[in-house]
Amino acid sequence: MKPNFEFFKTTMPESRRADFYLGCLEGSVYIDFNKSNENRISLCRISFDGYGCCNLPNKTNCLSVELSNRFIQEMAREELDQEIIATIVGELIKTNRESIWEEALKEYKLVSV
Repeated sequence: MKPNFEFFKTTMPESRRADFYLGCLEGSVYIDFNKSNENRISLCRISFDGYGCCNLPNKTNCLSVELSNRFIQEMAREELDQEIIATIVGELIKTNRESIWEEALKEYKLVSV
């Protein structure tokens, strides 16, 4: 994943619950994350303009403890380090790719073809 997606922290309505929210590509993509009791970060949904909202199964692949801690640290910062957050988001997408709409991932260049 390239670090030029301009990720930004955001919020969502109560009907779209998650622990963390990121937007990117000028609001064309929104990604929601949950934190487990063990502080492991997982991807719970991702929405794409033109495709809608892709809800992932409850048992998605979590980040490693190290990457989860780094993600939590980044989300606590005032300004996100784009390179770090792109790497972390890319890892989550890669490990959960089979549960996300392939056509949308390719169109928005969130995965290497």
